[in-house]
Amino acid sequence: MQPTTTRGGMSIFLPVAIGQIISVTGSALTGFALGAWVYRETHSTTQYALILLVAMLPALAIAPLAGALVDRWDRRWVMILSDTGAAICTAILAILIYFGQLEIWHIYLVLMVSSVMRGFQTPAYFASVSLLVPKEQLGRANGILQFETTSRYLLSPVLAGWLMDRIGVPGVMAIDFATFFIAVSVMLAVRFPRPKTSAASAKRSLLREAAYGWQYISEIPGFLALMILFALSNYANLMTDTVLPPMLLDFTSPSVLGTVLSAGGLGMLAGTLVMSAWGGPKRRIYGVLLFKLLAGTAIMCIGMFQPILLIALAVFAYYFPFPIVNGCDQAIWQSKVPAEVQGRVFATKRMIASSMIPLVYLTAGPLSDHVFKPLFREGSALATTFGPAWGSGTARGVALLIFLMGLSIVVMTLATALNPRVRNLEHELPDAV
Repeated sequence: MQPTTTRGGMSIFLPVAIGQIISVTGSALTGFALGAWVYRETHSTTQYALILLVAMLPALAIAPLAGALVDRWDRRWVMILSDTGAAICTAILAILIYFGQLEIWHIYLVLMVSSVMRGFQTPAYFASVSLLVPKEQLGRANGILQFETTSRYLLSPVLAGWLMDRIGVPGVMAIDFATFFIAVSVMLAVRFPRPKTSAASAKRSLLREAAYGWQYISEIPGFLALMILFALSNYANLMTDTVLPPMLLDFTSPSVLGTVLSAGGLGMLAGTLVMSAWGGPKRRIYGVLLFKLLAGTAIMCIGMFQPILLIALAVFAYYFPFPIVNGCDQAIWQSKVPAEVQGRVFATKRMIASSMIPLVYLTAGPLSDHVFKPLFREGSALATTFGPAWGSGTARGVALLIFLMGLSIVVMTLATALNPRVRNLEHELPDAV
């Protein structure tokens, strides 16, 4: 067994994080390329959406069980084997598409397996951070982790589109396979400390261990309230992300849409750089709540503004807080949750926080097309009454939906901030690391 009382510090964490960032970038390249291939082959938005769901749902479904196993197993080897399994999945798809044998059902099947691999890899990775990094460096470490999200949204779509025109989908997937090799090579070269496992935990059944993540969270009111805030605000965030591009395309060009979305990517990059250098405030809960308020206010501005320049600035301000909010939140959980149960707790936290994603995919279209667009069509009652101030047309109906999503985040965040169990969470709960 590896030592349990020492941490390698940033000298071990940085190579691991860089390897994972490279791997995530490669995976995002493949995700973009597969989505483009499916849409070109089927011309079906439904098929494209199903690909997204298949790639996500298995990881969420197995999260509690994966978290329990991660806490029992060597987390480093869980990451190595998960990355290897995902690399094999990518290689299978690349070979099939190269020889012209790829069918849609192949993608569904392989993405399900790859999603299961990710379901193990993610909790193992995040549960390892507190073993590698001293408590005072957790904020900066989680800021560095946000480069994964930044790369996925800012770099990968542009790079994938450029590569597809030159080397095709199989070439893009070959690059993805190479990034897995880099990540696994780094993992093989380092050693992780291993947390102690209590005798009671070792005797419990696997199903009871899987349920322990929810039991732990539900017994700490501050954590429970914080997790509910993230789950509900994730619905509002993803709804905004989903309906914003169609809203913009209703009155502007695809090139302008790309510029506005790039402003969001730059905002996320700026927030990542700030969090990596700063590490967040000393009271990290303030970083979560204050920057969530900023994000919600920015979404409201996206809905209110009509000039493209102001919308782009609001989109920048919307994405800027994400790395700071997520970095501060993760640092709180890593410093307060005992290392030996972090796999279970983090897997449950991720499952519940992401539970709203399928609901967004099911409700975004009907809400946009059948509820909000008609509200401000030319000649409608609201367009006649409020049109001079708000504007009229279907795009302004979707803008109202976006405004309400931002308002809901502001209201939920203020309500959570009034909860003393949340505000005082860092003082009332002793450090576990």
